[in-house]
Amino acid sequence: MPADLNWAIGGEAGDGIDSTGKIFAQALSRAGRHVFTSKDFASRIRGGYTAYKIRTSVDQVESVVDRLDILIALTERTIDENMNELHEGSVIIYDGERTTMQDVEIPDEMIGLDVPLKSLAEDAGGAIMRNIVALGAACEVTNFPIENLDESLEKRFKDKGQAIVENNKKAARLGQEYVAEECDADTDYDMETTDNDYVLLNGNEALGMGAIAAGCRFYSGYPITPATSIMEYLTGRLDSYGGKVVQAEDELAAINMALGAARAGARAMTATSGAGIDLMTETFGLVATSETPLVITDVQRSGPSTGMPTKQEQGDLNMALYGGHGEVPRFVVAPTNISECFWKTIEAFNLAEKYQTPVFLVSDLAMSVSEQTFPPETFDMDEVEIDRGKVVDEDSISDWQNEQGQFQPHFPNADGVSPRAFPGTEGGAHMTTGLEHDELGRRTEDTDIRIEQVDKRQQKVDTAREEEEWDYREYGEPDADTLVISWGSNEGAMREALGFLEEEGTDVRFISVPYIHPRPDLSDEIDAADEVIVVECNSTGQFADLLEHDTLTRVKRVNKYNGVRFKADELAEEIEAKLGEPTEVEAE
Repeated sequence: MPADLNWAIGGEAGDGIDSTGKIFAQALSRAGRHVFTSKDFASRIRGGYTAYKIRTSVDQVESVVDRLDILIALTERTIDENMNELHEGSVIIYDGERTTMQDVEIPDEMIGLDVPLKSLAEDAGGAIMRNIVALGAACEVTNFPIENLDESLEKRFKDKGQAIVENNKKAARLGQEYVAEECDADTDYDMETTDNDYVLLNGNEALGMGAIAAGCRFYSGYPITPATSIMEYLTGRLDSYGGKVVQAEDELAAINMALGAARAGARAMTATSGAGIDLMTETFGLVATSETPLVITDVQRSGPSTGMPTKQEQGDLNMALYGGHGEVPRFVVAPTNISECFWKTIEAFNLAEKYQTPVFLVSDLAMSVSEQTFPPETFDMDEVEIDRGKVVDEDSISDWQNEQGQFQPHFPNADGVSPRAFPGTEGGAHMTTGLEHDELGRRTEDTDIRIEQVDKRQQKVDTAREEEEWDYREYGEPDADTLVISWGSNEGAMREALGFLEEEGTDVRFISVPYIHPRPDLSDEIDAADEVIVVECNSTGQFADLLEHDTLTRVKRVNKYNGVRFKADELAEEIEAKLGEPTEVEAE
């Protein structure tokens, strides 16, 4: 029996796949088990293959693997899509009474459980509960206490009334009883429970939670996959803290609304993805030139153009670094795991206000929709620190006024950071324009002032490079000859890949980088390695290009851009295959 268990449900969009998976994931976490989930869904409301996969263990899990132990198949295509992950002893739960499933053939080495999901659901009160019947069947197969599922059903359906809750509990028990009494389901699966208490959340929820903890009080956005759930998470919650969520008419309006709120003194954020970040680029320069602190979140997906809106990719890195006309000073922060989405969001707000410049918070689809369990202390609010930067009040405003008593919001300080006065501050009235301006914010074409203001704005990044810690995290064997570097959501898969590589006798030093600009200097680490491999989900190796530019050293690349995230065992195989190969330039 494997130390972890991999479960999945698959069908068509509109079959309730996501809600069913969420219910089971919550039940597992409430039972003190670690959970890591992944989703595969089509860009449509109904139809098209969709699946929800859960990897669970009493130990921490941080990625998915190419193995599936229990599969609930609502369509025949579900079996075909997952056949390469099924193995001897895998259990497939399906409804043979369903027209599309009547001719299903289960390989002899696997266990097929034909459970009348719809009929049993109707006995419990309605065919809509067939997925819950399947969960009950899965509980029996895995010896998972169904009482834990009860708690999750209570949470999911309590707002619909106790009668609905009881019907779903009955549906689950009918599925459990049917498998126990009618099916030959002798398996070795036995899901142990513990007394541990875990928080289950996905990357977008962690971003939203981090924004609230950071003191964000205004969010504006336009619905776009996969960033929309940030707005959904904040709606209602932000209101309870005195904040406001606004759904704008488009992405350009969204970023300009957030800019206005930030100018008014509120901590503000917008989030988008894909083509939405393109539409926002017009305002990037205004944010930087007006020296307004703003957090801009890009939850990446497959591009270009509309691309594949529901598929994974890390192709927007160059946009985050260079997007916008002219030269726009900025910071680019890329969380590498779900818990870091919380902490880096807080850091992004602090950087934005401390240096009065835009901060790009770069996530991706895989991290945004994946759920993971964490101990509650992972998000210790007592550890949250807020830095609002050089805010002046009535007592200190005179230090930043000229001889005529005018406040100088763009005073060319040596560190590049000017004083900031919130609206209503006595003596702090000022204006700022998107045109080049002087220290008072008045437009100018004076060549000396132009140079002074451009250098001043750029100096912020140079100052931050010296004052802040642009660090990285390191795993594996510190003295290994092979160095693997990644950014973004690849960290979890790579951390677990280290175990597979170790089993093959391959020692690897792994560095995970959450800061893109400024970023840590990895020259010494790269020089010390015999082979350097950069892992990322795009076709051209955008982060690898940056490292080669920084260090003047050619690196090897493991790129994935088929719309699917890296899996731990797959990644280990890719790295093994790269060892001993020449770099692209050497090969030419």
